[in-house]
Amino acid sequence: MPLTLQRNIILALLVAAAAAAWWALLVWRQTGMDMYTPTMGMTAALFLAVWLIMMIAMMFPAAAPMILTFHQVQSGKRGRGQAFVSTWVFVAGYMLVWAATGVLAFAGGAGAEMLAGRAGLSAATAARIGGALLMTAGVYQLSPLKDLCLAKCRSPIGFILTSWRDGQWGAVRMGLRHGLFCLGCCWLLFLTLFPLGIMNVAAMSVVTLLVFAEKTFPYGERIAKVSGVALLLYGAAVLVFPQALPTFQPMDAMIMN
Repeated sequence: MPLTLQRNIILALLVAAAAAAWWALLVWRQTGMDMYTPTMGMTAALFLAVWLIMMIAMMFPAAAPMILTFHQVQSGKRGRGQAFVSTWVFVAGYMLVWAATGVLAFAGGAGAEMLAGRAGLSAATAARIGGALLMTAGVYQLSPLKDLCLAKCRSPIGFILTSWRDGQWGAVRMGLRHGLFCLGCCWLLFLTLFPLGIMNVAAMSVVTLLVFAEKTFPYGERIAKVSGVALLLYGAAVLVFPQALPTFQPMDAMIMN
């Protein structure tokens, strides 16, 4: 099979998986989930399942260049009669990082809910904490660590040259390593979904487009900086006007719920 056709098939599968994941999220969004709490009232297992589907929907488009580059190298090895590894082994290692992140996200969300309940925070105070989190994400977007991780994610060939490992376990390690760089780029962007609403489709769409633009557009680094300034301004606005946060609930609404 020609390499171009192989790459097109893999790209089509990645796009189809992301599209199916978005469809599943939209369906779940209509089931009346609790949008105003970090864990959405889910069990740990259900939260992790939804989290992984979110990562497929939001990260597969941005990870596609790296996945296709990995496949190109492995296809060349197979063409020369050398041992090769399926591209999906690399993808599995990549997704392991996001699965572990989902476990941490649930633990953090459940802990935040427990502390908020014990402290008896008002809706305005909770929203301002969310605003501070948005500002923290904005600061990170402007940080050197963000620049370092983004540079690794924006150069699939550079990653292959510096991080290549042979064999099945080597492919898993490469997937894990690339996943960690992606996590370094995006973790605070995903954390903003807690104050904005985990299943807030508009917020998820903006984060997905931002991640894709940072990793693939010619001026991705500048896009990251602009988004950092925007997060700082929005977070500051929430500190002054807590009602600007989508998950803000007035006290009467909280009582009715």
